[in-house]
Amino acid sequence: MAATKVRGLVAALNSTGCFKYKASLSFMEFLRSPDGVVDFLVVGGGVVGLAVAQRLSERFPTKSTYLTQLCLRGRHLMYERCDKYNIPYRKTGKLVVAHEHQRGYVESLFAKARQLSWPKHSSPHGAEDRVLPVSLISGAQARELEPDLSPDITAALWSPETGIVDSHSFMESLERDILDSEGGELVYSTRVVRVDSYRSEETSGLSSEEGWVVQTVTENAKEGDSLLARTLINASGLSASLIPNSLLSEASRIPMFFGRGSYAAYSGPGISHINRLIYPCPETGPNKHAFQSLGTHLTLDLQGKIRFGPDLEWISPPSQTDASEYDFNEDNADFWRKHLKPSDSRLEEMHRAVTEYLPGVSFEGFRPDYVGIRPKLVLSGFQDFTIRKDYADGSGRGLMVSLMGIESPGLTSSLAIAEHVVDDVIEPEYIHISQ
Repeated sequence: MAATKVRGLVAALNSTGCFKYKASLSFMEFLRSPDGVVDFLVVGGGVVGLAVAQRLSERFPTKSTYLTQLCLRGRHLMYERCDKYNIPYRKTGKLVVAHEHQRGYVESLFAKARQLSWPKHSSPHGAEDRVLPVSLISGAQARELEPDLSPDITAALWSPETGIVDSHSFMESLERDILDSEGGELVYSTRVVRVDSYRSEETSGLSSEEGWVVQTVTENAKEGDSLLARTLINASGLSASLIPNSLLSEASRIPMFFGRGSYAAYSGPGISHINRLIYPCPETGPNKHAFQSLGTHLTLDLQGKIRFGPDLEWISPPSQTDASEYDFNEDNADFWRKHLKPSDSRLEEMHRAVTEYLPGVSFEGFRPDYVGIRPKLVLSGFQDFTIRKDYADGSGRGLMVSLMGIESPGLTSSLAIAEHVVDDVIEPEYIHISQ
């Protein structure tokens, strides 16, 4: 599908008006219910939402680009947490391999890596220490590490600190921390259906209260619940634009685009000596829209299973009769779920991409494995992680933080995103308001 034909979703939460506002109670009436008011509410239970909630429960127990800096800081925090909690991981190292016409790309990566500054919150380090230790090596040196590489590979970037982790064990450790904390709680099988800003009037000498009334429905219940969240963190991934869009005019809404990425499992010839992650240079030829970003790379899991992927296939909400550029229909917010079933339709193209750097692999060894969907804020070019702030009173009180466009390296960055959101965004404002 050509990028110019891709339709974005600009739906807003509760745009149909199905769920009526339930905050007719006064603030004092809210307080009479022990579950009526919370200091922090995190929407979204993926790895970033869990990481933010765990950081909040730890920090408030009783109550360069973002992408680059948070990835670097997140890698350190990830290894640190894995060691502390015995979470399985392995430093495999990573090779970014290049043909002669791509040599400039890896040379540019190497130069940029040497210029990277240490992220905020980093531990003390020596003046000569590199935040990202990498080496620029020849094709022959790359084949010493991975003999199955193509003889046409003439250069590579070697990153020894890259690794793999048991993501499920990692997320379970965050979950346990939240449940074991004094003030943290997890709510399952529950969706947010409406969000409204809230500001109480000053009464009896009490200060006004600002925040967000968040209405939820658990499983198939007909009636929902509402909470007043003094601070709201929106980490809902593919649905992250729905909440801010419910507060914006249609003309100002934030479009979300959806990139379907397929992975293929592989067993067969051409990989007998593989021990490291292998990334090709991004495609710059006629297929650059199909295989942009990091290309179709080789990944390993902790059991040694090899997969290739992801590719990139743009998917759009169901077409409407007017065939407009954007879809405003809230009913289509989860349309992407129908695209999660793996298929063999992309295998031939993936095989062709992989043989550019591993010529010995056979098409017969590829089989569909799994599919993921990436939340994209733009259709082309670089887009940084977006950390948006909104205020219930419109001028600085009642904070909502929306984390949008958090795709790869979201897992690696998750703990650093949580650190930044809690320590650098929420805490300074929370302290200021409390004083």
